[in-house]
Amino acid sequence: MLKDNVFPVKDIPNVVHPNETLVATHCCYCGMQCGMNLRVNTKSNRIVGVEPRYDWPVTLGKMCPKGVTAYQTVNHPERLTTPLIRDDASKKGTPDGFREATWEEALDRIVSRFKELQANYGKDSLSVFSGVSMTNEKCYLTGKFARVGLQTRYIDYNGRFCMSSAAAGFMRSFGVDRGSTVPWTDIPETDCLFVAGSNAAECHPTSMFRIWAVQERGGYLIVADPRETPIARRADVHLDLRPGTDLALANGILHQLIERGFADESFVAAHTNGFEETKAIVSAFTPEYTSEITGVAPDKIVRAAELYGKAPNAIVMFARGIEQQHKGADNVSAYTNLALVTGKIGRPKSGVATFTGQGNGQGGREHGQKADQLPGYRKLTEPKHVQAICDVWGIAPEEMPKPGVSAYEMFGLMTDKTIRGLYLVCSNPAVSAPNQNFVRAALRELDFMVCSDFFLSESAEYADVVLPATSWSEDEGTVTNLEGRIIKINKAQEPVGESKPDWAIQIAIAERMGRGRYFSHLTDPKAIYDELRLASKGGYADYYGATWEKIERQQGVFWPCKSEEDEGTPRMFLDRKFFHADGKANICALPYRPAAEEPDAEYPLRLTTGRVVYHYLSGNQTRRVPFLRDMCPEPFVEVHPALAAQYGIAHEDRVRLYTRRGEAVFAVKITEAIRQDTVFVPYHFGKEQSINLLTNDALDPMSRMPEFKACAAQMVKIG
Repeated sequence: MLKDNVFPVKDIPNVVHPNETLVATHCCYCGMQCGMNLRVNTKSNRIVGVEPRYDWPVTLGKMCPKGVTAYQTVNHPERLTTPLIRDDASKKGTPDGFREATWEEALDRIVSRFKELQANYGKDSLSVFSGVSMTNEKCYLTGKFARVGLQTRYIDYNGRFCMSSAAAGFMRSFGVDRGSTVPWTDIPETDCLFVAGSNAAECHPTSMFRIWAVQERGGYLIVADPRETPIARRADVHLDLRPGTDLALANGILHQLIERGFADESFVAAHTNGFEETKAIVSAFTPEYTSEITGVAPDKIVRAAELYGKAPNAIVMFARGIEQQHKGADNVSAYTNLALVTGKIGRPKSGVATFTGQGNGQGGREHGQKADQLPGYRKLTEPKHVQAICDVWGIAPEEMPKPGVSAYEMFGLMTDKTIRGLYLVCSNPAVSAPNQNFVRAALRELDFMVCSDFFLSESAEYADVVLPATSWSEDEGTVTNLEGRIIKINKAQEPVGESKPDWAIQIAIAERMGRGRYFSHLTDPKAIYDELRLASKGGYADYYGATWEKIERQQGVFWPCKSEEDEGTPRMFLDRKFFHADGKANICALPYRPAAEEPDAEYPLRLTTGRVVYHYLSGNQTRRVPFLRDMCPEPFVEVHPALAAQYGIAHEDRVRLYTRRGEAVFAVKITEAIRQDTVFVPYHFGKEQSINLLTNDALDPMSRMPEFKACAAQMVKIG
């Protein structure tokens, strides 16, 4: 276990209530994966409460409002407990038109329709759209299920809307994608944190005690965000940029670091490529020029560069604010450039890290759910990589489907009837995808749709068959947290009703599709994980040495972990070797591109989106928890007082927001904590309250991430 010199692990015993037992596990929500003990009634064998885990070294007993109430979803009265079949197709997009069915009937309906579609339109007429709020075992099996069970090329996942830009940027810069190059225990011991595009106090609140500790030790905090979030409010420098201008800001900071002599020339020469080209690109980004683009005062840009440049150790951290743009991968590489040029990487207390949004956002993107990727972060376009996985799966290389398309692009293929069937698991794109009018129309175009979930989500309402899946505490397996630490989720109660784990559902379908011989040995999560370990061996994300036993013994294992003797890799690149063929990192020369859609006379405002502390992703779970729903029952639009005066609106008035894609009505929240030219709406709500009716579907050319964080909008007062 890593030692935490600032916040040592506490040995605080939990109170065990009469007729109860405690099951040690982790939260089901964000990438912090906070440690918790679920309280299980020994008479009913049901989860009845939660206690913090003080022995978990990442969060040390800290939990947020979502984590404290997560157990309330497990036995919720709205849980799906039996398969549902829709007999009335005219009611698609509503919760009506379903009837209860047996598993036998539901699976027969699915397999007969899947076979019919493939017989008439080819193997690739089917598709799989998955999520990363699942265990590594389920994520791995979903990739295998698509390519071997259904034999289709079309699989992608909701991480395309979350972590894909971080993945693409890290792969380009380092040759490997691990969300953090340092363990979270290094954060409070660094001298400077540069946090870009992260409302960490609301999105990852249990990280804040470590972030505040940097300032308490005399270190510095720099925050780049259009909003004055709680973390920005306490920053030594708040870079209050216009949404969509992060690349210019990062180039401007890098220009100052070079001009003021903070570049580590020996590190750059020995361990990187591309410095001279990048230096030429950023030479134009003077504080004044950068300020013209970003709206950030020149003196703030200079001060931020000075604090980061002078710090003996520093960590650059970022999240969806910089990533959910049509240049998100460039933004990631641009901020990574700061660490590479100054040599503040490949040692303790220095590096880069991304705040992972989903519980298994790291592990879920490593083992084959992405359109062009195979387990171990191998590439479908590399014959050697394909052969390695074919050897594990027992298929010939020519049987491996070719790369498909990204998540959002799949909806286009549904519209033109290239894709006619969809298997949707652990995702809710009818809320979370951009340009919702287009996405919902695409779901209606499908000839046949299956949804596996434990609540009837907005997306499930478009399905022909809905399958009841287990929740996180009714199964076991591993996830990989935002540090790259593989950890164990433990089963606390038996499945509700007739619900089944997704891995068992997929194996049952594969067997009925005549592909059972490739799955019959995978009888439980442990067997699936052992095959995952073997499939990842020798890959970029190597889990081979991270056995379940080692994970439990060490309180998690950081990948890569290549052998059973290997204890894992908490800190990346300590040997100064990066994962590109020449062992060097790439300092990337990145010309500035504006947002895909800039304000104009018709749409004069900048619209950006994000989270609130009380909800998670599409809100499919958290909007059903009474306390969380009461604390934030509906979305709102944040408006600066000066902008409100200009439009003649008051606090709690209702306004209609318009973009070129759609419109929606929101209550007004007047606050000085936002730029005067910008409005903000949280994205956790569905139907006509979804801000994604308005968001831009312009895609990053590298990551295929949509531009959720910046588009042009208009606002009109109602009544």
